[in-house]
Amino acid sequence: MHSFTSTSETPDWQPTLQGNRVALRPTRPQDLVPMHAAASDPLIWEQHSERNRHERAVFERFFEGALACGGGLTVIDPATDQIIGSTRFYDWDPTDGSIVIGYTFLVRAHWGSGTNREMKTLMLAHAFRCARTVWFHISTGNARSRCAIEKRGARLDREASVLVGGVPTLRCIYRIDRSDRAPA
Repeated sequence: MHSFTSTSETPDWQPTLQGNRVALRPTRPQDLVPMHAAASDPLIWEQHSERNRHERAVFERFFEGALACGGGLTVIDPATDQIIGSTRFYDWDPTDGSIVIGYTFLVRAHWGSGTNREMKTLMLAHAFRCARTVWFHISTGNARSRCAIEKRGARLDREASVLVGGVPTLRCIYRIDRSDRAPA
């Protein structure tokens, strides 16, 4: 286990993480077409603030953000080697040792299957190698995501405006602290 104590040292926020149900790897430019295919179901986005993210032009902005943030991860089903979603680490703050996990989506075939749980378990374990706090910014109307993250032990900290695509958007801000987690 490596612990980052120097504020000049930046953790690897684009790791390759492998579980039984899911694999995560850095998002690459060539992932655009297959990732958009996975994201093209309008029902995936029905509880998000940007409900038209299934449209190619809107999705391209989402995808560019994943590439630009330095923490974009492509979600792969290891059984089929197909892209089934996306997630991100972003807004690393070395001063307070915090990182945000978000912008997550999965194809509906993986909803309720344990895929999201395993993905978050892998991501939290990676984050807590160096972070003290992991934040989640979730659309106020996204009951599925809120319920899922509460099951992972996150607690609602507050509601606040967060920039989403440059637009201030109300979010439920959840947190999990390293000290809240049981030792591995």
